[in-house]
Amino acid sequence: MGITDFFTGAWETFSHPSPDAEQPAVQGGASTNTPASGTDEESSEEADVNKKDASKGGESQEQGHKPSGKGDDDAEEEPEEEEEEEEEPDPKEKLEKECSESKECHGPKHHYDECVERVTGQIENDGKAKEDCVEEFFHLAHCATQCAAPKLFAQLK
Repeated sequence: MGITDFFTGAWETFSHPSPDAEQPAVQGGASTNTPASGTDEESSEEADVNKKDASKGGESQEQGHKPSGKGDDDAEEEPEEEEEEEEEPDPKEKLEKECSESKECHGPKHHYDECVERVTGQIENDGKAKEDCVEEFFHLAHCATQCAAPKLFAQLK
């Protein structure tokens, strides 16, 4: 197949429209009998149901689910509020804070504190920092997590 055959084939493909090109495109094989989902059109069944709902007098026009088993008399009474149980603070946070200040994580904590001082000084002097302390922070967080993990799992058992 030569280059002229390629261009001839391309010309024939694009110069003659296909017979089905004039029909309107149907998205995803959708039926034309019912409206596509997400449209504002309603089917005849939906229209009947909506008319019946609108004809019912005296009911609330709110949309949504009305809980079954409760009458209008129960709606006037306020349900008793359940006593809120105070959640215990997450022991992981407490343990990690203790570990980050312990001897075990003294090195990473020291490096992080020094970095914070440098960056704070750069911001005060120049108005912007030339570095950040992300790496030092992650080293400290890793150390604290490694220290706290065995203690946390011992508490959870």
